[in-house]
Amino acid sequence: MASITGSSATAMSCSFKELNRVSNLKTSSLSFKGISYSSIRVNPATRRLSITCAAKPETVNKVCDIVKKQLALSAGTEVCGDSKFAALGADSLDTVEIVMGLEEEFGISVEEDSAQSIATVQDAADLIEDLISKKA
Repeated sequence: MASITGSSATAMSCSFKELNRVSNLKTSSLSFKGISYSSIRVNPATRRLSITCAAKPETVNKVCDIVKKQLALSAGTEVCGDSKFAALGADSLDTVEIVMGLEEEFGISVEEDSAQSIATVQDAADLIEDLISKKA
């Protein structure tokens, strides 16, 4: 996530121009390469623009499926982007197996320090998209 101030900024290859009245901006959508992201927020206390380029829904769904499979979760267990691995019952070994499954599915290699920063499905999906974009 990037915190920025000023009248324009570039973060994660997404260019933005801040609106004249940033203080009125709560959530807005961003379209980048034909994909819409609703993740521009302003913290009213500090009036900083925070930009997150969230992963594609398809990526999040694939990660959810892999997590369900690796943790042998029942069909009724709901897994979404905000799901924390620990809350789903994953220990450190399970997390390593999830990362290995993600590497295999997406054809990527996740460095150990990056793998340790993954706590949620969304974290994993965002990291995957970042690695894939760097690979291209």
